[in-house]
Amino acid sequence: MARLNTFPVSFAVRGKRIVIIGGDGEALAKARLAAKTSAEVVLFAERFTADFAGLDVRLVSRPLEVGDLANTALVFVADHGPAGARALNMARAAGIPVNEVDVPANCDFYTPSIVDRAPLTVAISTEGEAPVLARLVRAQVEALLAPGIGKIASLAGGLRGKVESLIHDGAARRRYYEDLVTRPDADITVAEELLADHAANGAGQGVVWLIGAGPGSEDLLTLRAQRLLQQADVIVHDQLVPAAVVEMGRRDAEQICVGKARGHHSFSQAQINTLIVRLAGEGKRVARLKSGDPMVFGRAGEEIAALRKAGIAYQIVPGVSAALAAAADSATPVTLRKVSSGFVMATAHGADDGDLAHWAALSQSGLTLALYMGKAIAADVAGRLLSYGAAQDLPVGIVVNAGRANRTLYAATLGQLAAGAVDFVDGPAVILVGRAVAESDWANAADAAASSFKVA
Repeated sequence: MARLNTFPVSFAVRGKRIVIIGGDGEALAKARLAAKTSAEVVLFAERFTADFAGLDVRLVSRPLEVGDLANTALVFVADHGPAGARALNMARAAGIPVNEVDVPANCDFYTPSIVDRAPLTVAISTEGEAPVLARLVRAQVEALLAPGIGKIASLAGGLRGKVESLIHDGAARRRYYEDLVTRPDADITVAEELLADHAANGAGQGVVWLIGAGPGSEDLLTLRAQRLLQQADVIVHDQLVPAAVVEMGRRDAEQICVGKARGHHSFSQAQINTLIVRLAGEGKRVARLKSGDPMVFGRAGEEIAALRKAGIAYQIVPGVSAALAAAADSATPVTLRKVSSGFVMATAHGADDGDLAHWAALSQSGLTLALYMGKAIAADVAGRLLSYGAAQDLPVGIVVNAGRANRTLYAATLGQLAAGAVDFVDGPAVILVGRAVAESDWANAADAAASSFKVA
């Protein structure tokens, strides 16, 4: 793992001075940033060519002197001439951290890209290596944070003493603050009503969030899922949920793998039901993390029934289903005007003759089928579909590890798939069947497929 060459901190400048050397556009950029703080901002230059009007800064038209550094917290050098070099040496001699703009070798600290929601700030730094990347990341974070979130931070800070006097347990206080800061309309009235409720109910009531983790890529997780993972006391996750997704939860959250893999069930469904009911009954916030979407082949119905019976609150957070990720990976329009009027998701594992006859009829009617859990029996299922009237030339596409960086695509016809077993790569698969599959992008599938399984 790569190590940081800098230690990220927020530097205290209240009641101190920030000195900037230079009077051009580079100095102006630093002045705009420094003026957002409560520090006194003073610029030194022989000549000021940029327009500093409207900024709460002081301009001094002369070179920096040693006495000017009294009570100075930070120095920025935007003058790359002799005056700048002299100022840099004076700051170093005085033990003041200095940053020479765009000269990383002469920097004791780097200026991050900042998301300003005072008093909340988010700083993104690349240690001076890629400032453009830092600005792009900042733009993404800006979009996530509501403009008024800083007011909620101030509200929480103002109530700290009262919260500590009424709620003595650290975990219970954290729950209160989480509840408060996730309410965009919170004001002092809401905050105090919420505080009274938390103080009266102690640890509070437990809850279970049935969260869809998507097909595996962290960037396909929903924003709501990310937020709830950060609030969860316990994360109960399936075998197919990657560790990187589980690690998006709080560092101190308990993690319980109830791994279900083909041929190996470490927990029965009844045991999982009992587990999440017990944890929530203890007042814990439980993130039940499922691969794909919890309502699609995730046995969520059984867990919901158990939660309802026990009187436990629950919430469902949808995720990207593997079938939709497979469609995206292969650019398959599962519904296509004049070709496919519908889309059916089904599980091939354990399917009986009635199921297969129904699927064959659906495929003949033009619908697209997405079959889960059928990789090991793909050839057998294809043969049985043919026996119930499905067409030999019906296009088939298979995506293994859909939605992940290591996805692999296979393509052929139903007849070719039925003709022989395929040596699939390891991982969960989705089988897409239907005329719309022919409109997909299988350009790289032939290279990944077995020799007997080529694009028609």
